[in-house]
Amino acid sequence: MFCFRIALAALFASILALASVPVAAADDAITVFAAASLADALKEIGKDYEAKTGQHVVFSFAASSVLARQIESSAGADMFLSADRDWMDYLDKKNLLTPGTRETLLGNTLVLISPSDLDIKVKIAPHFDMKGALGSSRLAVADPSSVPAGKYAKAALISLGVWDSVSNDLAPAENVRVALAYVARGEALLGIVYSTDAKSEPKVRIVDTFPESSHAPILYPVALTKDAKPGAAAFEKFLSSERASAVFKKDGFSVIAH
Repeated sequence: MFCFRIALAALFASILALASVPVAAADDAITVFAAASLADALKEIGKDYEAKTGQHVVFSFAASSVLARQIESSAGADMFLSADRDWMDYLDKKNLLTPGTRETLLGNTLVLISPSDLDIKVKIAPHFDMKGALGSSRLAVADPSSVPAGKYAKAALISLGVWDSVSNDLAPAENVRVALAYVARGEALLGIVYSTDAKSEPKVRIVDTFPESSHAPILYPVALTKDAKPGAAAFEKFLSSERASAVFKKDGFSVIAH
């Protein structure tokens, strides 16, 4: 039953992802491909920017891995915001970015979550009993083979010596927001997401935070694609403005000074 519900949830999430992809954006609209964890903040920032400038910004949110491959296979995106350096490096090496436009914008932290109505106590430490805390449930996590949040999670669990004990008990999700939803709906007792995701969902609570030393720094680079519209540069600059920084901080991101 759990696997069936997970499959249904994944199908529903896929439909939502497709719905978020711009199909008939105006020719002068700026199209931004961004990691799913940035959805709330960027929607707010996009509205502020449009109100200020009249420039329409269209967003497509998904796993950074999915978006990078979409950029590789077709035109349409003016800007890419990734949840890790790897997928930005991937596009950079293929000469699909505008030189000189890449910068590191934000930082985040990795947390263990549970449904908010359950008093689950787990202290993250080397060789902690994640398996015992899960019991017969599964660990919700973004796909660790490609999605940044899942890759960070796997690295942390390996570093702490508990990956082997739970690697067969995962509920892999196509992006971090789907992993968040599994826990929010009670389909998984525990999940690993970014702290910003946990903050956005009242139906989950943070059980504990993973040590920063257990995984690579969680950094969000931004860059314009090689075919970006001229107006995209102004929106990228706006992302480092005082107003945009205030939104990112409100949502729990750390803002990287430039």
